[in-house]
Amino acid sequence: MRGGSWLGTMLRQALVGGAYLGALYLFRAVSVQHWFILTGLHLAVLMLVPYRYWPALFIADTGRLAFISYTCFDRYGACWALLNTIPSLAYEAPVVWWFREHRQLFPSKGTVNMPAFVLCALIIAIISTVETIVELQFASLPPGYVIHYGEVTARMVLGNFMGVLTVAPIALVIYQSFAAANFRWRHWLHGLLGSRFLLESMLGVLPLVAFLVWLGLRDPQIRAMAQMAMFVPVIFMAFRYGWQGAAVAGTLASLGIVTLMPATNDRITMQAETLVAMAVSTMLLVGARMAALNRWVEQERFDSRMAMALAQRNAALGEAQLQITAQALNQFRSLSHGIFNKMPKKERQTLHVVDGSGYRRDVEQAQEQLFLLTDSLDPSMLHERGLAGALSQGALARTLHEGGIKYWCDLRGPASVLSQTMNLAVYRVVCEAVAEACIKHEPSDVLVKVRCGARGRPWVVVMIDARRNLERTMHVDWLALRQRLRISTTGLGRKAIEDRAATFDGQVRERVIHDGWRMLVSFLEPNHPRD
Repeated sequence: MRGGSWLGTMLRQALVGGAYLGALYLFRAVSVQHWFILTGLHLAVLMLVPYRYWPALFIADTGRLAFISYTCFDRYGACWALLNTIPSLAYEAPVVWWFREHRQLFPSKGTVNMPAFVLCALIIAIISTVETIVELQFASLPPGYVIHYGEVTARMVLGNFMGVLTVAPIALVIYQSFAAANFRWRHWLHGLLGSRFLLESMLGVLPLVAFLVWLGLRDPQIRAMAQMAMFVPVIFMAFRYGWQGAAVAGTLASLGIVTLMPATNDRITMQAETLVAMAVSTMLLVGARMAALNRWVEQERFDSRMAMALAQRNAALGEAQLQITAQALNQFRSLSHGIFNKMPKKERQTLHVVDGSGYRRDVEQAQEQLFLLTDSLDPSMLHERGLAGALSQGALARTLHEGGIKYWCDLRGPASVLSQTMNLAVYRVVCEAVAEACIKHEPSDVLVKVRCGARGRPWVVVMIDARRNLERTMHVDWLALRQRLRISTTGLGRKAIEDRAATFDGQVRERVIHDGWRMLVSFLEPNHPRD
């Protein structure tokens, strides 16, 4: 078992080293001094390859460099050949390790610390430049060969940084999408082909870059303008898809600029690369910030939906408990009424002698209060005749009519599609609002309008109009009416209305009109997807 495990480990190391060696030769073949994408490959593999495979990367790169040193030994000398065999990974790996371990380059699965990545990319570009400059100091150059180090250094820093921004960010995008598919090729390809991000990249950014390349190749006079315009898709994709969009668009823009390059070390091409490098690095930071804000907003929405669902479940649970209490009170009311009717004749005569009529009146008032309390806990009319019947003929309507207030209700719309929980909420809000109006404004006329809709997410809007006619209000027994209304409501007034409306994603608006008071309350049906 140990021999098989060792052999498998060595085979995996060899496969990783071979794949990396092939990529090195491919990237080295297309790299130029001011577009050195080999540095981007270095950073990408150091960021994404597990530490256990780093030895394979070092060995593969060292072998390639040793071969180059051997072939160029006579041209540049022994000192240069010896320094050249040290792979760039030897200088870059400690930096990347420090960023991975101590700067939280990858804070969690699927996220990248983009400020740390951009800083790491810049440091890697500088290290690669310094390494090349140092090697030049030990190279045997032809007599009279002059190196302008200021110009060369600026060009190499730009080239290394541009190479990093061309390769490493898009490598992160591909790796993260692959990780999101649990490293399963089939799932990854299925998700990739159905991705809107890929669709817009292939049908939006790629044709735009190709069009700019075509313009630049067709007319050399506008080549510089076409190269400079390559930063536009970077900004567009960054605002569409965050740093991932900037990464993909940045790679395509970089390829477009190099395709239009007429010659190595072309001044206009380097200016365009500088502009795109600034745009890509900036949009990576901005896009990452936007992605973080989007995640925060999504989390806030999720928390809000969870809190709303919890409040709605608590409301339903509270209604169920009130229904049980109402059933118990109803049984008690029936029992007390039966006890009075079944009293022995002798006791009835005794009560009649004392004050039988007063006693009966007290019993009837107690029965009426018990009925109002029971109906406020569990409106029986709502179960029997629905929301329209409960508002038009229920306890509230009867209380107002008996108190001398003109009341009528107008309900329109498909109220039958509303859930029982929603009907109860609307009914209780109407009761609270009417009681609030009667207690504070003493109206003579109360109009309740209810409008329902079922398009998309079912909704309800309630309007309570309380108008005052001074002559008719003088004939209302406000003391008795208020007492009966307080029995059938919570007594919390506006606060209770706002809380119930908020539980169903609704709002409350209140205003004073010329002869009274008006309140508008909206509701949205729970357990329905948002449009």
